[in-house]
Parts: sequence; C-alpha cells; structure tokens
Amino acid sequence: MSDRLMLHDLKPAPGSRKTKIRVGRGNAARRGRKAGRGTKGINARNKLRPGFEGGQTPLSRRLPKLKGFKNPHREEYTVVNVGALDSFGEAAVIGPQTLREKGLAKRRGRIKILGDGELTSALTIKAHAFSASARQKIEAAGGKWEVVG
Repeated sequence: MSDRLMLHDLKPAPGSRKTKIRVGRGNAARRGRKAGRGTKGINARNKLRPGFEGGQTPLSRRLPKLKGFKNPHREEYTVVNVGALDSFGEAAVIGPQTLREKGLAKRRGRIKILGDGELTSALTIKAHAFSASARQKIEAAGGKWEVVG
C-alpha cells in the first residue's frame, strides 16, 4: 500500500513555494513602520481612486457634456417616395405589404410616403403616414390615399 501515490501525500517541490511577506505588522516582522511605502504622500497612505490624474483636471471633467436628449417614444418610419410608386400599373391598390414585397420598404415597422418624384398613374395608396406634397401629387394624378392604422 505504501508504494501507491495518494492524494494526501502530494506536496509542492522543495523551494517552489515562498511564504508571503506580511507588511505593516511591526518592526520585528522586518516590514514594519512604513511597510516599504516610503515617506508621506498619497502612495504611503492608501490607493488612488480610478481616474485620478495627480491633481490635473481629470478627463471626465475636461470633456464637454452632451446636450439635449433622445426621445424614447420617437416613431421611426421607412420612407418611400411617390416617384418609386409610378412603376406599379394603372389603378393598382398599394399597401404596406405590397411595398415590402417589391423591396421598396426594407425595414419592418411603419411606412411614410414622401412627395419626391412624379406620379402619372392613378393609384390607391395605403400607408401609415403621408407628407402634404405626397397627398397633393396622388390626388393630382387622380389617385387616392388612405392612412392605415
């Protein structure tokens, strides 16, 4: 039984482990009085706080503060211009699903029609929002616009 290696017999190799020096535990312990920290100053007393720059104005106070705020309730729209809708046929009914299938509205969510470009065919367009110029151009072409909930 004595020739087998047992868990309780394991020891580190001689000289591989050194005992930790306990600083600031009296002069008899070799590291008493100032405990190897030198004389006076912040380093002799305690640790510096993070971001301390030796009395210089720290970076966090030198940089300008952010102005304004970001509205968390802002509604984001995918915009589609009236000129892009002219490729649909005459008297077509165009809804949000149709715009997504054609690749005109790539993102999910609400769709807004803007008045950039020309519209020649009379279309029925359904979207979540319309600009004033888009409404005028749709009506001038003989089409209808409808706001979808």
